[in-house]
Amino acid sequence: MLVVDRYLEDYVVGETRTTLGRTITEADVMIHAGQTGDFFPHHVDAEWCATQSFGRRIAHGTLVLSVAVGMTAGDVNPQAMSYGYDRIRFVRPVFLGDTITVRAEVVAIRDSAKNPAVGHVDEQVTVTNQDGDVVLALTHLYVVNRKDVG
Repeated sequence: MLVVDRYLEDYVVGETRTTLGRTITEADVMIHAGQTGDFFPHHVDAEWCATQSFGRRIAHGTLVLSVAVGMTAGDVNPQAMSYGYDRIRFVRPVFLGDTITVRAEVVAIRDSAKNPAVGHVDEQVTVTNQDGDVVLALTHLYVVNRKDVG
């Protein structure tokens, strides 16, 4: 990973970045179940899932969220920090063996109401599967330092 300083003034509404794909595996699902304690049958019981309308195991939404956000964490920017996530929607299920790709687009840049030394950058994050279907959408919020605060 590179360390790249990007200040609030360096961001542009409309800029995008897209990741390479990543396949969600059995190991991903079982590790996530163990870490979270979520052993809901939708995620771990293939026989039960076969009796349901979706027919096969589904990855945890929180797993897909975590993996997708991690996929966008490329270069380290000491000038920015994640502030949180808004409007998280699990649009479609992600099945074991699906490959997800993430697209992040800067949709808003604004001043901070509380601190003139920083501003806020919002990225619309869209996660798609190998068929191009949207499976997850969210807004990632960042706090970013200003270049020249005086």
